[in-house]
Amino acid sequence: MEKIVIVGGVAAGATAAAKVRRLSPDAEITLLEAGPDISFANCGLPYYISGDIKSRSKLILQSPESFNDQYGVHVHTHTMVSAIDRVAHVVKAVDTRNGEQKEFAYTKLILAQGGRPIHPDLPGANHEHVFSLWTLEDMDKIARHIDETHPKNAVVVGGGFIGLEMVEALVKRGLNVHVVEMMPHVMAIMEAETAGFIENEMLSYGVGIHTNTGVTEILPKSVKLSNGKSLDADIVLLSIGVRPTLQLAQEAGLEIGEAGGLLVNDKLQTNDPDIFAAGDMVEIEHRVNSKKVRIPLAGPANRQGRIAAENALGGNHSYKGALGTSIVRVFEAVAGTTGLSLKQAKAVGIHAEAVVVHKEHHTSYYPGAEIVTVMVVYDKETGIILGGQTAGYKGADKRLDVIATAAAAKLTIQDIADVDFAYSPPIGTANDAMNMAAYAAENRQSGYSPSVTVAELDAFLEGINPVYVDVRDIFAFEKSHIKGAIHIPLEMLSQQIGAIPVGHPVIVYDESGKKGHQALRTIVGTGIKEVTNISGGHTSLQRHARAIGFKNINIELLPIVTKSIEAEASEQKAEATTQSANDNSPIIVDVRTVEEFRTGAYPGAINIPLDELPSRYQELGNRADRDITLYCASGARSSYAQNILLQIGYTNVKNGGGIAAMMAKRNQSQQKAAPVNTPLIVDVRSPQEFAGGAYPGAVNIPLDELPRRVNELGSKSRDITLYCASGARSSYAMQALMQMGFTKVKNGGGIMQMMMRR
Repeated sequence: MEKIVIVGGVAAGATAAAKVRRLSPDAEITLLEAGPDISFANCGLPYYISGDIKSRSKLILQSPESFNDQYGVHVHTHTMVSAIDRVAHVVKAVDTRNGEQKEFAYTKLILAQGGRPIHPDLPGANHEHVFSLWTLEDMDKIARHIDETHPKNAVVVGGGFIGLEMVEALVKRGLNVHVVEMMPHVMAIMEAETAGFIENEMLSYGVGIHTNTGVTEILPKSVKLSNGKSLDADIVLLSIGVRPTLQLAQEAGLEIGEAGGLLVNDKLQTNDPDIFAAGDMVEIEHRVNSKKVRIPLAGPANRQGRIAAENALGGNHSYKGALGTSIVRVFEAVAGTTGLSLKQAKAVGIHAEAVVVHKEHHTSYYPGAEIVTVMVVYDKETGIILGGQTAGYKGADKRLDVIATAAAAKLTIQDIADVDFAYSPPIGTANDAMNMAAYAAENRQSGYSPSVTVAELDAFLEGINPVYVDVRDIFAFEKSHIKGAIHIPLEMLSQQIGAIPVGHPVIVYDESGKKGHQALRTIVGTGIKEVTNISGGHTSLQRHARAIGFKNINIELLPIVTKSIEAEASEQKAEATTQSANDNSPIIVDVRTVEEFRTGAYPGAINIPLDELPSRYQELGNRADRDITLYCASGARSSYAQNILLQIGYTNVKNGGGIAAMMAKRNQSQQKAAPVNTPLIVDVRSPQEFAGGAYPGAVNIPLDELPRRVNELGSKSRDITLYCASGARSSYAMQALMQMGFTKVKNGGGIMQMMMRR
């Protein structure tokens, strides 16, 4: 009869014990656990502290008694194994409650001791208000401290999975929370743009983020950082990593591997044929590159426990390794990673590339659509998928599982491009984000649509002097863009292609990368060959800039949208401009959705979404010949709206097309109407500064836009006065205009000087 002794419970150990019993009704199974609990949901601990899980008992998966009743396992808790006699096949242990010495004979031994949180040698780390989170006992101590002392300020040291889950938990408990991370961004295993998505969410909830710095000392009411700052802290959580529990194995002469874990073969067998191991303490083979790695995750630990049990009973089950698939939710934002990142792939000598797409997780017309981000990393030579990352408020987990499956099966980007994923309007899209990522990867791999990820951008820019072309609409451009970019909305690109200077590489971008691809093909079609699309567009630029910034470009960060745990979700009704029913003046109607209208609209336009037009057309007045111009995003919906109004009986209805076309026509008409020789005052500050107050009668042409908007100034002999905030930018603008041939240009200095002279 086999005598199976298992050292350690929870994921790997308890799973192994249950598997042994299912395989062998006769085996004698003994489980030795150093702590009080043999099987609990350690991944759920932060959610009990947050209050999301109300009942502590739900975290206890098995008690010693229930485990024995169900599986016939002899469970010994509070039992610390002190030595393994490999020759005698005996495990020596001590009961930590009373010091009693025990011995357990085995025919096969399974080690599943896991790991322990790293406790830094830091001044003040042993204070009573300093905690780590690993066991139910740890969880109880933290919850009790919060309940009894009512702390106001918390510092979480470490921006990994447990650290960020605890950030959310502590915010939900009403604390002011700061996270401190030594690496350049939180979630260091993820790409900067993926981490930037998570950091945006944290900042929205008021979390302070301190990266590239560490804690040097913990005081009773604060912590000191290596950058010289000090943070208030009534409670401190240390979450800086996990170290495998290896002392017992080392003292028994078992071999430790190159990655720092207990070395096992593909049968999860140590260098002693009668000793197997599983879980966080072992090092295994990475499924993509076959390198030895440690992956301390619950999923691999459970599967390793099953396989170790099977092989301990004489089985021949090979463990194929793990991908490190992992995912985190911080407040409502979700991000995950699997396989190799682009940096990791290149580090092991793979000629790897990556692409990023941002797409609705289900059809945009069905309510509740959210953008999901997909990054796919692949081998440029073979197209085999190596890994990837996903992020979003909905649908990130589904796409991450697809990438994990593809990487495990060594599928190619061509394989994924042809997969028909589940589609129904409330569930997905006809071309899923995974399909779109595969298409983008095929286009980059073949050279049909060259692209560069934001992680590669700084290196890509070394030694070149590119022209940036932003093809988004004017409202998005004015909120944020790469400094110096030329703005040409995609709808106007064909007509304004001459505005792109020749003799320079062209880098084009839109909001998500999709229209950037379309713009690239348009530009290439005119004979300009050196054109590159920024994969992921402005969305990826923003996230990367938020996380670590850029060295070779300058982009303004969008403001953080404030969120609150206590805030109730409420729908705000659109503000609509109501016209007099008898008014016969020309009217411009935006038939886009309320959400689109809020992002920016044609000056003076009213918003009547296409779906509401049949019930709200009375707002257009009762004169059938009223001059009505309709527009939308592209001209498609406004064409439908035009037909509706004509059928109702309106006779003077025009389709203005897309918002970009409308704005372009407006600018052209203003230029034609403006007298070309009268004195002109030009404010070269940003649109945001201009909106905050300007010199009466001044026009706004930001310094970055001056080269491409110079035709708005009229005659080169025109009397032009330039100003900005201090006079510096207007000095640059004056020099630029004089180099272009303008002869009567003055620098008016700063806005205050201009107003005083007035």
